[in-house]
Parts: sequence; structure tokens; C-alpha cells
Amino acid sequence: MRPTRYPFLDPPASHSNVIAIRSRKTHCAACSMRELCLPIGLPADAMHELDALIATRRHFENGEAVFHSGDDFVALYAIHSGSCKVTVTTAEGREQIVGYHMMGDIMGFDGIASGHHTGQAIALETTEVCTIPFERLEELCRRFVPLQHNVHQLFSREVSRDQNLLLVVGSMRAEARVAAFLLSLSERYRQRGYSTTEFVLRMTRAEIGSYLGLKLETVSRLLSRFQAQGLIKIHKKAVQLLDSRGLQGILDEAK
Repeated sequence: MRPTRYPFLDPPASHSNVIAIRSRKTHCAACSMRELCLPIGLPADAMHELDALIATRRHFENGEAVFHSGDDFVALYAIHSGSCKVTVTTAEGREQIVGYHMMGDIMGFDGIASGHHTGQAIALETTEVCTIPFERLEELCRRFVPLQHNVHQLFSREVSRDQNLLLVVGSMRAEARVAAFLLSLSERYRQRGYSTTEFVLRMTRAEIGSYLGLKLETVSRLLSRFQAQGLIKIHKKAVQLLDSRGLQGILDEAK
């Protein structure tokens, strides 16, 4: 039986059969993350308008907010480079991480329903974000059905990611949660054309714990255990997956 995978951080994107987006010599078409951020092709006139729509790119340093909780919802935000965490404040005043986004991801869907963002997005490193004004995007979607379909797919991907994270946090032992997190990062980097076995953990151990519903001490202990077992090699924030099948085995045992 094929092992069950838990790509809760980034469900696979689907593609359309219209003119390939990579064939247009525009700002978006030249972006290496185009297949993840806007993974469909568009007619030339639509591509030109979309390119003009996403022309604004903003720069954030580590710790700066892309948007705050309570801000008016006016745009979506596509990460061109870098990474961000999305946090909410619990009733007890505690910060809870509910999202981890990297290059190619789009943030801000939480503000559509109420007109205000329910969380805040914080850069975890030097990050560049493309701003997509939502009202103009909606108008463009009404005129170009393939683009509307793609936006719906992006929103569905966010819902699926949230559901899968709830499954991981709510039904798995601590070691399975950490294994799933590492394997999911590996898959996300594969989709972006990077190494699947060597990458940097942009979140701290405490932030990973918040994201997975674990204590800092538990995350640190499990990473050390995985290293002692020869599953990973870790130095500060750099991690190397030495035995992905072994990590997958931990997930299989959790079923």
C-alpha cells in the first residue's frame, strides 16, 4: 500500500489548458513562482491586465507586519520571496500561529468574509510581497472566467490546508506531528524547485510548537530524538533529511 502523505502545508495546485502563462513576457510571467501563485494560463489581453494589477511589490524585513489583525481587507498578498507566519490572538491574549507561508503562496483570504483581517502576517526573514488589490481582481475575474476559476482554486487550497492541519494537530501524537511538518516542508520546497532534503527552518522551535499545538520543549526533544535515530541532521535552523522513509514510517504508525 502506498504510504499516506500529509501535505498539510501546501496541497497540490492544478493547471489549466489555455495559453501558458510562461509564454507571456510580463512581470508575472517572468516570476519563478508563477506556477504556484497563479498556476493557470491566460489570453494575452488578460495576462497584460493581470500583470499591471500585480505591479506593486513591497519589501519587509524580519518581524515587520504585512497586515495587522483588524486592518481593512483591501488586497491579497503573494509572496515573491521569503516567508511569513500568520498569527491570531487567543481569548487569553496568547499568540497562536495558524499559518506558515513561503514564496508562491497567497495570503489574506481571511479578510474576505468580514472585510477585516482576523490575523496578522509577520515576515520571518527579508521578504518581498506582491500586492493584489481585491476589487480590481474581482472585476478582472468577472471578465476572464479562467482567472476566476483559478482564484477559487487558490481559496480552496487554503481551506484544504487548514483542514489538514487540524487533522494533524487533532489526531496525531507529537512525534507524528513533527514528522509531518518536516515532510510537508520537503514537499513544498520540491514544488518550488529547491532541495527536498536540505532547507532552513524559518520558524523558531517555539513557533513550530505553536503551529503544531506542542510545547517548545517537546519540539526540541523530538528534533534531537530524530537526529539521534539518524532520521535528520540539524544544526541551529538548518536541517537535512537523512531518512525520509523513516519519517514517513512514523506517520504510518500513527494511522
